[in-house]
Amino acid sequence: MVTKFKNHLAKTNLAKNTVTSYVWTVQYFLNHYGEVNKKNLLAYKGYLVENFKPQTVNLRLQGINKYLEFTKQEKLKVKFVKVQQKNFLENVISDADYKFLKAQLKADGYDEWYFIVWFMAATGARVSELLHIKAEHIQIGHLDLYSKGGKIRRLYIPKNLSTEAAKWLREIGLTSGYIFLNRFGQRITTRGIASQLKHFAEKYGMNKEVVYPHSFRHRFAKNFLDRFNDLALLADLMGHESIETTRIYLRRTASEQQKIVDKVVNW
Repeated sequence: MVTKFKNHLAKTNLAKNTVTSYVWTVQYFLNHYGEVNKKNLLAYKGYLVENFKPQTVNLRLQGINKYLEFTKQEKLKVKFVKVQQKNFLENVISDADYKFLKAQLKADGYDEWYFIVWFMAATGARVSELLHIKAEHIQIGHLDLYSKGGKIRRLYIPKNLSTEAAKWLREIGLTSGYIFLNRFGQRITTRGIASQLKHFAEKYGMNKEVVYPHSFRHRFAKNFLDRFNDLALLADLMGHESIETTRIYLRRTASEQQKIVDKVVNW
């Protein structure tokens, strides 16, 4: 039955890693709890709650519930645990640190990394999306990204960025194809970007906790709302399915909250 479940999931739009996670969860449950009944399902949920974070618990329960749907046992579906959202954004690079890092990379001649950081912070691109940018996209000022559901999201490249990037590409003689390459002339990997950013954080004495690829996407969102307070537009630019996901950027970062408290509270 698990094999049939796996084949069923493979025909959906779920990511490969998600399918693997769901199948592993179901196999684990069946191996350790045997019969699928309410008592065993609640026991498994209790085990998850005691040993894992809420997000992980819900991921496992989602796998179980998908299996219950597949086996026509919807009445046994398990309720998710409530995830308490933080009232602040955590580990987001500040605008000052972003500008400092960009300036240092430029001054030290790390042109490719200067543009990698700038592109992430000025377009809101996910690091996986960044790797799809080609010289041709610099010329037209945007890149169209296609999701699994067939939706199109346009990644806009600001004029000042495209102008400077075009100049850089001319200098290195790259007229077409992907622009972010490793020393072997192949596209750099997401892991390679994350690793190198940590290296630069250490090199320049920065907090390594805030220097990672997605941090610059967060910075894009924060800066955009600071300058143009249109949440619906930002949701479109970020590629969020729901505007509720985008609302987190209305919150201040932990460091911003600390500064305000330090400034305001004098009693």
